[in-house]
Amino acid sequence: MSRVYVGMSGGVDSSLTAALLKEQGHEVTGVYMKNWTQDLPGMRCPWADDLADAKRVAVQLGIKFKVYDFEAEYKHKVVDYMIAEYQAGRTPNPDIMCNQEVKFKLFLDTALADGAELIATGHYARTEGGRLLRAVDDNKDQTYFLYRVTKEALEKTLFPLGEYTKQIGRAHV
Repeated sequence: MSRVYVGMSGGVDSSLTAALLKEQGHEVTGVYMKNWTQDLPGMRCPWADDLADAKRVAVQLGIKFKVYDFEAEYKHKVVDYMIAEYQAGRTPNPDIMCNQEVKFKLFLDTALADGAELIATGHYARTEGGRLLRAVDDNKDQTYFLYRVTKEALEKTLFPLGEYTKQIGRAHV
């Protein structure tokens, strides 16, 4: 099996991704991507809570855990883009830019340089031969956020949740 670095947010989907891959026999390392830590007026940024949740899951699963600090790159590639688009009168989609520039570029490159053979995320999508395919669950499909991810990145990415449907409180085949 492969050495897989899983992007772990502390949420259910990324945690289940790590658990499934470990169960399949992969050597799994959880990675929390520290992308944003600043509070905004009237909104507390929950990054420290998310990090603690991701660490807790890694401990429960008995997997290695790392933190990659991408805050400067995230601000430059995602936040500055979003502000510039709004100023130009357009409606940006920061999720698409984050996937293109951070998760499936910076995270992928950093993980591969750090010893990973593949990365994985909790997105509901599937791939085949570097092609992006819709998830089995049309209600959870997230391929519209991933359409700008390169074929090369998709060839190095696992989306185990893409084969599942998600119902309230549980995922099942």
